[in-house]
Amino acid sequence: MEKAQTSSRLDLAREVLQTEADAILALSRRLNGDFLRAVEAILACTGRIVVTGMGKSGHVGRKIAATLASTGSPAFFVHPAEAAHGDLGMITAQDVVIALSNSGESGEVVALLPALKRKGLVLIAMTGNPASSLGREADILLDTQVEKEACPLGLAPTTSTTVQIALGDALAVTLLDARQFGPEDFALSHPGGSLGRRLLVHVKDLMHSGDELPRVLPGTPLKDALLEMSHQRLGMVAIATADNTIKGIYTDGDLRRTLERSGNIYDLIIDQVMSPAPQTILHSKLATEAVHLMEQRRITSLLVIDADGKLAGAIHMHDLLKAGVV
Repeated sequence: MEKAQTSSRLDLAREVLQTEADAILALSRRLNGDFLRAVEAILACTGRIVVTGMGKSGHVGRKIAATLASTGSPAFFVHPAEAAHGDLGMITAQDVVIALSNSGESGEVVALLPALKRKGLVLIAMTGNPASSLGREADILLDTQVEKEACPLGLAPTTSTTVQIALGDALAVTLLDARQFGPEDFALSHPGGSLGRRLLVHVKDLMHSGDELPRVLPGTPLKDALLEMSHQRLGMVAIATADNTIKGIYTDGDLRRTLERSGNIYDLIIDQVMSPAPQTILHSKLATEAVHLMEQRRITSLLVIDADGKLAGAIHMHDLLKAGVV
């Protein structure tokens, strides 16, 4: 590819991005009380947020509905053509409808207006033509007009759809903040993703306990403690009394240090070589906190305690990796 052609194409790409960026900034400057009225109407809604739009505005509408739903504002998309053939029954008087149309004259959307108005619901219009049919009939008008499309032909929806997406994001995030929707709420909507695994999995869900927990009593010969550690394959063994009071921990690293200091390990008891006051974590903590603690302390396992500070289990970095928390 010739340098001149490459430069020309890069210039066009940058011009597109600049045009769309300028349009979003212009939208930001003209946000007014209508945007706040839209937020208040949605917060007061006892039904659902119904998003509709045709063509490219329909694709944007699906994205806006998905973003709203995943951030604490129950929403779904209804195709305007399908709505005119029965799906209008999905919409109730308790709902809020957000209708998208850059021209405000999309036939399928405009055809729904009489039926929507009869239901007595709140209609929010997102249009680039406030004087259009959609703009005039809306209870709340969100102006998405742009100076020009980024398409050199001025035909393909580009800048206009970018502005619609940005305004939808602004609406969703403002509602998220108003609802005090937090990380754990977000995770509940995304249980199958990595975020859900990080925010919903607790230490108690992954820890080794009962017969799977390598543990010995104080006074146990070191050789017996090593057998227990080898049997459970966690690279450590907990030292605790019969009532689960933790006395120490012994790890693979401790074994290497013991071998460096003592030639005969068979005469030793675990109390002589264990690490007293080991690092612990409460069983109800998030698994992500265990990861942070292990990374901070540069260790690969933690003893887990219950609400009374007693030994409840152990968790290894491999458990966190396997669960997808790391």
